[in-house]
Amino acid sequence: MEQTATEIINKPKEWVTAVREGYRDVLSEMKKVTWPSRNEVVGTTVVVLVATVVFAVYLWGCDVVFYKGIEILFSKFGSG
Repeated sequence: MEQTATEIINKPKEWVTAVREGYRDVLSEMKKVTWPSRNEVVGTTVVVLVATVVFAVYLWGCDVVFYKGIEILFSKFGSG
């Protein structure tokens, strides 16, 4: 399947046109997006940070309890 000189020359132009149309489509879709307000973003950020701290403290507590439990088991039943 041979390409003619015109097809070879037009191929980059088609690519540029496709990219340009894609960019326009993206801009059009971005204008349709309902963006959250600053207060909504701040509120959800606070919720995420608080939840992260709560889970971190919970996991730290579990770690301490398990560590102490293993330490007690090894001190009573371990070979040491």
